[in-house]
Amino acid sequence: MRDIDDRAAIAELLTDFYGRAFRDELLGPVFVDVARMNLADHLPVMCDFWQTVLFRSGDYRRNAFHPHQRLHVQAQLTPAHFARWLALWRATVDDRHAGPKAELAKLQATRIAGSMCRRITGELLAAELLAMPRGGVAR
Repeated sequence: MRDIDDRAAIAELLTDFYGRAFRDELLGPVFVDVARMNLADHLPVMCDFWQTVLFRSGDYRRNAFHPHQRLHVQAQLTPAHFARWLALWRATVDDRHAGPKAELAKLQATRIAGSMCRRITGELLAAELLAMPRGGVAR
């Protein structure tokens, strides 16, 4: 498997991830019924976000927290939502990519999920989800 090496790889990863999330029993209703997410509109924004995270491109200039905070008001997000998002993200990355950027994508997602969960719900994700194995890469 190749590493995440460009915007096209990010777009393919995100398309796969959101396909899984939209079909997921827990996350699907949040993305489809509550947020009414249009992937065609959302994908370029998320590509900018992950391109900035992985390649320091500076393309993403928004605040990622605010839309999630608004969504919480509508959907009452719980730590289970963030844990499931993280599990799906890690599985999607692992199914598609291997290498330093793939590991960075999982590490940053772990940090993002933990921070968003704490700030939005006031609760922590389970320690085992946030634990990092030797070498500093996400599970």
